[in-house]
Amino acid sequence: MTIRPLPQYLVQRYHGWHATTYADNSAWYRRLADEGQRPRAMVISCCDSRVHVTSIFGADTGEFFIHRNIANLVPPYAPDGEQHGTSAAVEYAVRELHVSHLIVMGHSQCGGIAGCHAMCSGQAPELDEATSFVGRWMDILRPGYERVANLPPEEQIPALEQVAVRVSLENLLTFPFVAAAVEARELSLHGLLHDIRNGQLTMIGEDGRFVPV
Repeated sequence: MTIRPLPQYLVQRYHGWHATTYADNSAWYRRLADEGQRPRAMVISCCDSRVHVTSIFGADTGEFFIHRNIANLVPPYAPDGEQHGTSAAVEYAVRELHVSHLIVMGHSQCGGIAGCHAMCSGQAPELDEATSFVGRWMDILRPGYERVANLPPEEQIPALEQVAVRVSLENLLTFPFVAAAVEARELSLHGLLHDIRNGQLTMIGEDGRFVPV
């Protein structure tokens, strides 16, 4: 058996959390266990450890339904009988949890976006290999690369970080149950971008541009 016990520093942190945060809010945790979750929003964000959605919004346990993947991407609707983790999370959030808000949150200095840019510009042939899970996932954003390819080189990756949010929102609307919920005004879609360096959060405004929150 190759599975090892949890590192001691994590064990200590768990015991600290259980003795403080959990103990102070045990009634709330019991309620969540007994009554189930009722999050008002789903957040699709990047796996990047520097993106901490609950801290950014000061969210409590049970408030957000969070799905994280490489570069916060949503693939197009593809009911092909294969395994689709992100699509399954979206389906559950919209159809079962009936969230009111679906938020796609990108971020600066995203390694996945930089990798996609390198792949599409011919600088990372290893990502073009059929065996690259990262490369095949970043194919979702490959069409978006064309939107930034003519920009000055130093502007392309930051622009692609914004495009990734836009592409994910566009792809969300290819899901019939998402489009229907949006049309019925039961669900609203939101696009955000988190700047890791300065902590600024921008959102897609009514004019379609990213503006400060």
